[in-house]
Amino acid sequence: MLTAIIVEDMPDALHLLKSTLAANHPEINVVDTAQSVVEAAKALRATQPDILFLDIMLGDGTGFDVLEIFPDLKSKIIFVTASDEYAIRAFKFAAIDYVLKPYSNDELAQAVAKAKEQIQPNKERLTILKETLSAPEQKPDKISLHTLDKIIIVSLDDIIRCESDNNNTAFHLKDGQKIFVTKTLKYFSDMLKNYQFLRVHQSHLVNLQCISAFIKTDGGYLMLKNGENIPVSVRKKNEVMEILDRLHR
Repeated sequence: MLTAIIVEDMPDALHLLKSTLAANHPEINVVDTAQSVVEAAKALRATQPDILFLDIMLGDGTGFDVLEIFPDLKSKIIFVTASDEYAIRAFKFAAIDYVLKPYSNDELAQAVAKAKEQIQPNKERLTILKETLSAPEQKPDKISLHTLDKIIIVSLDDIIRCESDNNNTAFHLKDGQKIFVTKTLKYFSDMLKNYQFLRVHQSHLVNLQCISAFIKTDGGYLMLKNGENIPVSVRKKNEVMEILDRLHR
C-alpha cells in the first residue's frame, strides 16, 4: 500500500479526488487531507506520505509555502492546478508534471504512475515554477530541458535556436552545447513564441536576439551572429521581415 495526503482548498474537489482514488487506486491509502497551508503543515508533521497531492492555490497561501516549511520532504508530489494558461506554461518551463482540474480518470492514473517512478523536482526547478507562476506576464529567466536521462536548466538568453529532429528538438546554445529534448519543436514554439523566439521554418525556431541579418536571395535565409545560416520558409518571409524591421527601428 502507498500512503497519500491530499491538500486541496475546495471541498468538492477534495472529496472528488479522494473518492476517485478509492474507486480506481485501491493501492493508495489517503491517510489525511488538508484545505490550507496550516492544515497541510499539521498533517505532514504527523506523517510524510508516499504521495502528496498538492493544490497550487490555497486559501491562506500556496503549495510552495507548504514545500518551504518542509524543504526535505521525501513524498512524491503530484501538483494539481486549475485550467489556467499561465499555470500550464509555468509547469512546462519547469518541466514538472501536473494534473489539470477537471481531470479524467486516465489523466489521474498517468499522474499516479509517474509519481511512483519520478525523481523529485529539485529546488531550482521548483523556483522556476514559482517565479513563472508569480509573474505570468514577464519573460522567464530559465527553462528546464527534459532529455532522455536528465533535466538540464538553461537560461533563455543562452538559446540560439531550436531545430526539429523527428519528434525531438535539438537546442543549440551559445556555448556550443547541443541538447536533445524529447518534445516536438511545436511544443517549444508554442511555449516560447511570446519571448522573442520565432518559428521561421518547419524545422527551425530562432532567438530573435541572435539574428544578424535576413538575406533575401537564395530563397531567403537568416544569418545568425554565430555564423550559421538558417532557411526561412516562403510563407514565413513577410512575417520575418516585418518583425526584424520592428526590432531595428
